[in-house]
Amino acid sequence: MIKKIDHVAIAVKNLEDGVKIWKNFGFKIEYEVVEEQKVKVAILHIGESRIELLEPIADDSPISKFLEKRGEGLHHLAVNVDNIEQELQRLKSLGYRLIDEKPRKGAGGKKIAFVHPKSAKVLLELVEG
Repeated sequence: MIKKIDHVAIAVKNLEDGVKIWKNFGFKIEYEVVEEQKVKVAILHIGESRIELLEPIADDSPISKFLEKRGEGLHHLAVNVDNIEQELQRLKSLGYRLIDEKPRKGAGGKKIAFVHPKSAKVLLELVEG
């Protein structure tokens, strides 16, 4: 089951420009490259939650495609779950459309999987941990 909001992700064309907007709020900022997702990530910590700014590092990155189609802005909402495999099976049995039927590696090395926005009205990321 869902435990809490993990993060909100915002797609940006330029990570440093995106960070400038948020830096003045006093967030602690960390950077990471997630090769598997083909993105550079700026992680802005807010208590137990985060805002993640995502910049593509390849033309075939899902974020590149998103930016071309929709421009900069909200990309997805991520929630924490205890057991991602179990949650994926549960959602599938309820008729949710899944982008990932098996988890993959995300930021921080955590297991992640996505639920299609046609099922959740927003791209929903499940994060184990």
